[in-house]
Amino acid sequence: MKHELVLEGLNCAHCAAKIEQKLNDTSEYSDVRFSFATKELSLNCDKRNIIDDVQTLVDSIEDGVTVKPAEEAEEDDDEEEISKLKIVLLVLSAGLFIAAFVLHFFEGNELICAILSVISAILSGYEVVIEGVKSVLKLRIDETTLMTVAVIAAMVLGEFVEAAAVTVLFGIGELLEDKAVEKSRRDIRKLADIRPDTAYVIDNSGTHEVPAKDVALGTILEIPPHTRVPLDGVVIDGETTVDASSLTGESVPVEITVGSELLSGMMNNDRTVQIKTTKVYADSAATRIVKLVEESSKNKGDREKLISRFARIYTPVVILIGVLIAVIPSLITGDWATWIHRALVCLVASCPCSIVISVPLAYFAGIGAASKAGVLIKGGRFVEALSTATCFAFDKTGTLTDHHISVKEIKSTSNYSEKEILKLAYSVEAHSAHPIAAAIRAYAEAQNISIIELKNHTEISGQGVSAEDAHHTYAVTKSADHNATAVTMDGEVIGLITIAEQPRTEAKGVLNKLKALGIGKLVMLSGDKRSACEKVADDLDIDEIHAELLPEDKVACVESLIKDNGSCCFVGDGINDAPVLTRSDCGIAMGLGSDAAIESADMVLSAENLTALPKAVRICRKTMRTVRGNIAFSLAVKVLVITLAAFGFAPLWLAVVADTGVCLLCVLNSVRLIKQKTV
Repeated sequence: MKHELVLEGLNCAHCAAKIEQKLNDTSEYSDVRFSFATKELSLNCDKRNIIDDVQTLVDSIEDGVTVKPAEEAEEDDDEEEISKLKIVLLVLSAGLFIAAFVLHFFEGNELICAILSVISAILSGYEVVIEGVKSVLKLRIDETTLMTVAVIAAMVLGEFVEAAAVTVLFGIGELLEDKAVEKSRRDIRKLADIRPDTAYVIDNSGTHEVPAKDVALGTILEIPPHTRVPLDGVVIDGETTVDASSLTGESVPVEITVGSELLSGMMNNDRTVQIKTTKVYADSAATRIVKLVEESSKNKGDREKLISRFARIYTPVVILIGVLIAVIPSLITGDWATWIHRALVCLVASCPCSIVISVPLAYFAGIGAASKAGVLIKGGRFVEALSTATCFAFDKTGTLTDHHISVKEIKSTSNYSEKEILKLAYSVEAHSAHPIAAAIRAYAEAQNISIIELKNHTEISGQGVSAEDAHHTYAVTKSADHNATAVTMDGEVIGLITIAEQPRTEAKGVLNKLKALGIGKLVMLSGDKRSACEKVADDLDIDEIHAELLPEDKVACVESLIKDNGSCCFVGDGINDAPVLTRSDCGIAMGLGSDAAIESADMVLSAENLTALPKAVRICRKTMRTVRGNIAFSLAVKVLVITLAAFGFAPLWLAVVADTGVCLLCVLNSVRLIKQKTV
């Protein structure tokens, strides 16, 4: 049984990682996944009610966290008041510290200086000390433990001003860091704003506002101007334009008439329309998008998993280094106070929070930015896969082409002119439902060709259509690959009509952009005849073609491409390409309409075209650059400060800056991703 929970009040990324690890290590839970960005925890368990058990486990690691079912989660009403209290105490504490620092600098009364410093440290650091003591009692070493030991040790050594400086800087850093993390969470939660909570239902008694989740399938809804569509449906009355950018990332208004499909989350621009719902709330497009984005943070990338493993190894190692710095030189020199102080600086500077917090936030912010551009990415590992992709393979029909076929050329093989051949073909195909017939009719009508009245129209499925006049029997016969259609009179071929699929209007530009981004190989995989594939490939400058493939053949081709190129992403329609979508490094489907697309793909282009694909590559690459930059910057600063501390050149306050300051910068760097332009 799958359980969805929220851990309210959990703001420590290191603690979050420990909770997730401990749940994973518990035999009764499986598939445990936690998102620090949304505070959401999902896991499988045979028990129906696990709230109390999970609460007990969470309490053993972090106090003040409340475990609730996801549907009961709510915002903390006291959070704003708590922040105001923290700010007041920090301002007062900072004022006392400045006064103490001035006294100390000008060699004033040392007793008054010490008293001011102690009061300042208490006001700004009492919460840290309380948490640090709790951590010690739980046999856990974290940043609060290190800060508590550092502050107490500084006071024991008589460094009262430095102790106050440490607590004030740490308090300011923590407050700014919490604000930055919470802002990123709010930005992420805004993604759910595309999903209206209410709907206007029309029935015999009029129009009523009801909760959207209570609307049944087939209900008639009224969509007023400047409101979002609450559920998917088909327009049954009215005309308007809609803004679909929240779903597709494309800002151009879309014309809507009777029979048009509206997806939940679209914004009605102009006039009131009525729709008949085709999906319930849980299955509507906006709900699926929000769910995909929320779930994506739980599908961690390799670097996210590496950071969790890194933190478990890193902390004991730096503690050992700190102990060695404190003990070995002290035994040699006998100066315990100096070397213990240096060791404390090393320990405070070494806290891994900047990496543990900023890396998951970077992935989630990147995924959020992609969703605003109309690209739904199912997790961090697919961000990594797309960012390093060197080869893209595409299905042909419906992916590179637009599902429509058209007349490309008419060639006479007799005394009849091309116009006469088209007129005969148009007349024979007048009543056929075959796609080739529709293409011939559309082409003839565009040329203002008139129809000849024929009789005895006969259609043989898959072969062609014949008809007669008083003198002759005419036929239009389809070839095996649907590229050459023969027009015959009394069994003799009098002309050929070449039929071709039309590449999507955006396809060539998208493929050119992918090449400009350094994608080394573009490949077409198709079940069609090679001649049909070559025509499309020539128009789009495809590097390599594999035709007449069965689904298992496509899988084999992708495996070969991965072997030759190091990686391969596949783009298809998600309906009949599930095996190859699953096998590729990142399977990309187009459109929200197909359940199969969303289930089998790792990434969905919600606009049902290829336009957003280069955007997705750019966003994923920028996300990975941010992840690597945060890791490199954090480690570089920590190594520098630890080295300086070991040689006595780094004061304790600099260690705090290396901890909270670097963490704040990395968090802000990560949050920047969700604000980036996606054009």
